[in-house]
Amino acid sequence: MLRCCMDYINRCSKPSSTSEMASILASATKAAHSTVTSLLEASQVTPGSTIPTAEVKENAPDKAFTFEGITGKNVFIGVPGAFTTPCNGHIPPYIQSCGKFKEKGVKDIYVVAVNDAFVTQAWKKELAPDGTEIRFIADDTSAFIGALGMLFDASSLLGAPRSKRFVIITEGDKITHVAVEPEPAKVTVTGADKILALL
Repeated sequence: MLRCCMDYINRCSKPSSTSEMASILASATKAAHSTVTSLLEASQVTPGSTIPTAEVKENAPDKAFTFEGITGKNVFIGVPGAFTTPCNGHIPPYIQSCGKFKEKGVKDIYVVAVNDAFVTQAWKKELAPDGTEIRFIADDTSAFIGALGMLFDASSLLGAPRSKRFVIITEGDKITHVAVEPEPAKVTVTGADKILALL
């Protein structure tokens, strides 16, 4: 979203006055609001849908990739925010049960949050100081989560739209199961034990 705003500003000619700059900023803000509104209103994916190919980051903020061509059985865990108390409780059981997921044929487990790569990697190190095979993914523009239809307005608590708490299971690029928490702050249907039972 921020990138969208900056691209909009950069496309404009250098403002000749304060009022022109104000006009450009107002237009950029309107464009950003429109983008967020569109993402918030996107339909939530269902079994049979294809995993989005929007760019995300993992180990560095300048190294983006997509899930295009993804193979095997994979588990995507969406969380509202790194370092938040409910998320700090949600992910450790997955880290502890990673071997059990592998035994069930899961290739990779991805934890996805609308945070930047610095934050998600710092969170990974805090939750798994000895390392983990689970991959922590930064959706810093919310494009991936938005394309899944999994954004919700968390402005009052986290300052911006964030990911719903969800788990998606995929086979190749096809979604086979979707579990979404009715209340993002609670972990019920998306707990590690519940997902293991589905595999």
